[in-house]
Amino acid sequence: MRQHFSSKWNVSVQARKQRKYMRTAPKHVRQKLMHTNLSSELKKKYDRRSFPVRAGDKVRVMKGSFKGKISKVTGLNLKSLSVYIEDVKRKREDGKEIQVPIKPSNLQIVSMVLDDKKRIKIADRKKPAKK
Repeated sequence: MRQHFSSKWNVSVQARKQRKYMRTAPKHVRQKLMHTNLSSELKKKYDRRSFPVRAGDKVRVMKGSFKGKISKVTGLNLKSLSVYIEDVKRKREDGKEIQVPIKPSNLQIVSMVLDDKKRIKIADRKKPAKK
């Protein structure tokens, strides 16, 4: 296998190649991997299926031991492709509470923060009608 990211990469069924693609992806591709599903109300409103998650968005955890929790996003990590949520914490052995990283594919955006012009422009953009 090659060492560096390939822009000519086609979808592979091999898990090792999928993991390598995620691990070696450049920033512009990682940003696309940070998209999260929208709730059914937001899907109808914005005519989109997914949207990039940002700090301040309210999300629902859809999978895992924290399933069903609805809380605010406090941070993102593009390196590990994970999202940190306000109420999703666990205790370490020394008693300190730490936030648990969650993959964006296991989340659903319930409400979005539309405080910057660029994000509003993206939200208002509609897909072209299919023929």
